[in-house]
Amino acid sequence: MQELPVISTPNADAVIKKPNWLRVKLPIGESYKHVRGLVDNHKLHTICESGNCPNMGECWGEGTATFMILGNICTRSCAFCAVATGRPEAVDWDEPQRVAEAINLMRVKHAVITSVDRDELKDGGSIIWYNTIKAVKTLNPTTTLETLIPDFRGIPDQIQRVIDAAPEVVSHNMETVEQNTRKVRIQAKYRRSLDVLRMLKQGGMRTKSGLMLGIGETKDEIIETMEHLREVNLDVLTLGQYLQPTKKHLPVLRYVHPDEFAELREIGYKLGFDYVESGPLVRSSYHSEKHVHEGYGKKLWEEEKSY
Repeated sequence: MQELPVISTPNADAVIKKPNWLRVKLPIGESYKHVRGLVDNHKLHTICESGNCPNMGECWGEGTATFMILGNICTRSCAFCAVATGRPEAVDWDEPQRVAEAINLMRVKHAVITSVDRDELKDGGSIIWYNTIKAVKTLNPTTTLETLIPDFRGIPDQIQRVIDAAPEVVSHNMETVEQNTRKVRIQAKYRRSLDVLRMLKQGGMRTKSGLMLGIGETKDEIIETMEHLREVNLDVLTLGQYLQPTKKHLPVLRYVHPDEFAELREIGYKLGFDYVESGPLVRSSYHSEKHVHEGYGKKLWEEEKSY
């Protein structure tokens, strides 16, 4: 396998043709219709829709969805994200129970919940987070749960509420390398996100984070970020291709070949991650049910190497 090239930054106005390995499945089938109905009937939001996820057809077709709590309007304006930015509506205190009931009706063994940023709230939305996790676990005691959380501005008390609720996995995405953070995650801070992941791990959580590739980062910067994540003892890493949701968002500067994703996966395991999910269509919640169990990913990798 060839070494990963240093990624150059082409003209942002240039149109880059999408390669055939980025073809996605159309949303069809009875399972898709079932999930669609649950989301609509319970007046729930999903990051699958709000984030224009390329795997929505596949995941909903398998009966799973990633629920988004605290509304569908974010107080931040990240340059990569399709979720609407603006003034959010009032907190819906009945939402935790509705999410728990929807997960119960789906009868899934593993569920994923995320949220918009609610920087205007004194508690950052952490009370709703706590209530939702507890409601889901009460109504679905055998269902494992991953929570993809915002940074809560790095406030320890707010992060502690998530730890106290004790989901099986807590994820917070770095999204990009340090050198790109200011242009990609405008109101976020690279080091603050690392501190959030450190606090979660110190609180006993199984931790997870993800990066998008193809927005001007270099090979050395990717590996440096992976090393920083290992320094805070991150367990699970996801690497995927950035896809521009609209013309108003950051352009794709490069489509990363599957062979390069495979090499980064190899590097990740050698750095010591417990599970590395790496591929063009990988998103944070993709195959997340496999990320719960300690040692599972590393075991698969070691078995592959023995063949």
